[in-house]
Amino acid sequence: MARVVIALGGNALQRQGAASAAAQQAEAAATARQLVPLIKRGHQIVIVHGNGPQVGDILLHEEAFSTDEVPTMPLDSCDAMSQGMIGYWLQQAIDNEMRADGIRLPVATIVTQVVVDTNDPAFSNPSKPVGPFYETEAQAREAAEKRHFSVKPDANRGWRRVVPSPRPLTIIEKPTIEQLLNSNTLVIAVGGGGVPVVDNGQSLVGVEAVIDKDMSAAALASSINAETLLILTSVDGVRLHFGTPEEVELHEATVDQLTGYINQNEFAPGSMLPKVQAAISFVQAAPGQRQAIIASLDSAEAAVNGQSGTIIK
Repeated sequence: MARVVIALGGNALQRQGAASAAAQQAEAAATARQLVPLIKRGHQIVIVHGNGPQVGDILLHEEAFSTDEVPTMPLDSCDAMSQGMIGYWLQQAIDNEMRADGIRLPVATIVTQVVVDTNDPAFSNPSKPVGPFYETEAQAREAAEKRHFSVKPDANRGWRRVVPSPRPLTIIEKPTIEQLLNSNTLVIAVGGGGVPVVDNGQSLVGVEAVIDKDMSAAALASSINAETLLILTSVDGVRLHFGTPEEVELHEATVDQLTGYINQNEFAPGSMLPKVQAAISFVQAAPGQRQAIIASLDSAEAAVNGQSGTIIK
């Protein structure tokens, strides 16, 4: 039985313009239909999900109703809210899909803390997109000025709020995740990259940031000795010259090849770049023993079978 850590992109839960709970639960059900065939084939899967749109929406709600009596919750607490909410949707959707297929397997969501370094340069250079898209730079900058945050363009798709995205160091709940896996439980963990915390030697303290979920998925996959890291997104693999007439898909790639493409600025920050970096990080940690796959959500089973996506070895 192969252990596969699956990193789900934002498209697995929220389509643009469809942010209601019902709409996102419907997306979770569609996602579950893509994942349960992997369980039927005998794979032990661990799910990590993004939270960019959801934590952004939570922040908007928090800011809209902030008063002295009911103040806005900090970003780390909003991260935790999104973990519980999205975990619930996925947990229920996967359980319902397994029941329909006659599978009895417990599913659990773990609110997960991930240690980061307060000296990480990300804190002085916010780069992780969260929340809704703004159609124009002027709209984005107006919102940023009113709400006191930073904005940047997001892969030619519009402008978004950006927050610090420090590198994950240690997953606090890793022993609990291991125990659940050893008891044959399907685990949803490190949602949204995990709640970022710092360890001051005496206690854990939350910090306002959003960790990249693909990097945290790679860290989790390494720590639990997974054989495969499957990064599912909205495109069917890694592409060179993306968005140009010379665009070409990579079906296989080595760490050295991808590192060269990164140095040539082939991949957009905040989009494909962190996925490629996460894949490299996972594969490099145990050369020859692991593989990473970047593929579309709709081809999850085919990707694990080597029939779709980009395989990194």
